Amino acid sequence: MGCRRGLLLPHSLRARTTLAVGTLSLIFLSAIGTSIDFLISDRAHARVVQEAQRVATNWLGSFRPGVTPRPDPKTRIDLLQLVDSHGRVVAASAAATGRPALSGVRPPIDDRIDDDTVCSPQGGCVILAAVRTPPLETRELWRGEPHFVYAGTAEPALLATHRLQLLTGAGVLLGAALTAWGNWWVSGRSLRPVTAIRETMAAISVSDLSLRVPKPPGCTEYALLAATANETLARLEESAERQRRFASTTSHELRTPLTGLRARLEEAVLYPRDVDPHETIHEALAVTDRLETIVDDLLVLARLRAGVPAAQGPLDLGALVTAEVAEAAARADGVPVDVRAGRDVNVRGNRIQLIRILDNLLANARRHAETSVEVTAERAGDQAVVTVTDDGDGIAPQDRERVFERFTRLDGGRRRDPKGSGLGLAISRDIAQNHHGTLLIEDSPRGARFVLRLPLMDTPAHPPAHGVRAEVRGFAGDGTPLWKT
Repeated sequence: MGCRRGLLLPHSLRARTTLAVGTLSLIFLSAIGTSIDFLISDRAHARVVQEAQRVATNWLGSFRPGVTPRPDPKTRIDLLQLVDSHGRVVAASAAATGRPALSGVRPPIDDRIDDDTVCSPQGGCVILAAVRTPPLETRELWRGEPHFVYAGTAEPALLATHRLQLLTGAGVLLGAALTAWGNWWVSGRSLRPVTAIRETMAAISVSDLSLRVPKPPGCTEYALLAATANETLARLEESAERQRRFASTTSHELRTPLTGLRARLEEAVLYPRDVDPHETIHEALAVTDRLETIVDDLLVLARLRAGVPAAQGPLDLGALVTAEVAEAAARADGVPVDVRAGRDVNVRGNRIQLIRILDNLLANARRHAETSVEVTAERAGDQAVVTVTDDGDGIAPQDRERVFERFTRLDGGRRRDPKGSGLGLAISRDIAQNHHGTLLIEDSPRGARFVLRLPLMDTPAHPPAHGVRAEVRGFAGDGTPLWKT
């Protein structure tokens, strides 16, 4: 099955995560790079300004009345000028001689130091500090006319060019690329077990479910995924094997009566004078009835195995057992049935399906019993327990699970009821499981003891009267239940 690719996003999870990580790292590193650029530029500019202020104040401190020494800078601050209030250059360093005033900044008297960056149209910028002469020096040296000292230097190449931004951009791109490559490599190694699981799953077919996906070491999510996949494959293999056995057994069970029916009909056609047609029709109807029973049971079993939900409601299991035993005793002859059913054994279930369980268990018990069958329905903790016990030959421990398999019939059951389908107990167990209960064969002093357990309802449908307990001890000749209180 192909994957539909998006128009913008790649289809690979590995590529998508790499793209996302690369994009996020690019954004993150760009923000960091921009901050670093700003900090470096601000730091470099501040250092130049501080140095220019120091050089300007040192030169200003060397002024004497009538003497203005020519500055001879020993640092990179090579541009120094003394400018009067009219913008005329009074004194200047060698590098600043012949140049107009470096700046037009005039610091006020209450804040005598300022800085400025001046760029000329011809190109190049100057970072400088502007210092206003103190009032005392102004009165003594220039009769109160304010003068200004400018000290600066050409803007450093780091700030004048885009070298810093280019280096930062290259670092950001390299960091984002390395992060994306690292994610690609790590995700590739991380997804390698998934690739192995996918390839193995692709090689598995319905005809061969024996393959298992490789399980990575440790208890990682991939190891848990592989273990779960192997458990699922094991269940599928077991289910497929059961289906194959079921198909084989079903075909055998259906082929046997069909073969007999065909042989009987062919005999009637080939030897019409020797075969009684009425007898043939009656035998064909009997075989058809058995086939119909098998098909109906198969349909019920298929619905149960498919998990088709059935309507459920509150039921008094004790009353249901009593009524079903009475009805079974009224419509068929056989060994007597002793019933002990407590009242208000309330469960939630499907009435028709639970009646089917009881019918199957009662029919099986009466078929194998020698003298009597005992049925009980009572509460045991948080469960409703129904037991059906006969006094027959019983079931060997090694056969107690096998009898619940489809089409399994022990020799005694086949001899006593050759027309049975072998599906009754399998259907009964599936119904019990669909009601969140169990159906088992437990030990008994004599005969077979089938035990059905179902969860009780949280609140009884009809709470029993305080201190009153009623049981059915048997049935009268007309089928009326005999109660004991």
